[in-house]
Amino acid sequence: MQNGSIMQAPRLRGPDVWEYRWREPGSDGKPKHRRMVIGSLDQFKDQSSALLAITALRREINLHSPKVNIRPLTVSELVDHYRQRELATDHTWKTHSTKVTYQGYLNKWILPRWRSHSVSIIKAGEVELWLRSLPLARSSCAKIRNLMSVFFNHGIRIKFMTAIQSNW
Repeated sequence: MQNGSIMQAPRLRGPDVWEYRWREPGSDGKPKHRRMVIGSLDQFKDQSSALLAITALRREINLHSPKVNIRPLTVSELVDHYRQRELATDHTWKTHSTKVTYQGYLNKWILPRWRSHSVSIIKAGEVELWLRSLPLARSSCAKIRNLMSVFFNHGIRIKFMTAIQSNW
């Protein structure tokens, strides 16, 4: 299993950033050095918080390694990866208001209930029962359900899980 490393990197403009560095095999079979900016020191005050932010990314890097015995993916890890890839401030595919709304639903409703659950054991019927129990309008529950579908599909798209595993 590859852990990679996290380092602080200076910027010419703005605050220093945390970088995640790792190696992966290139097309010629030789290891290639890779790096990715995780966030600024303003976003992640210490190295341990930056490490928590890359849990899902580390899983993706090690996904096809035969040495890795992968434990079940949790909703929290999938949401972290979705946030890094789809809700990042530099990602312009979604509007700012959509990103803010999604973050609100994730923080207030989805993660408190499903954070530690394995994505492979969550059933659509269980989610529907939970949604019906929420003290929200039907339209809000529909938005939460749609957001859950979006990040589960994200997991399928990046091959964290298969359509059969997701139960959606």
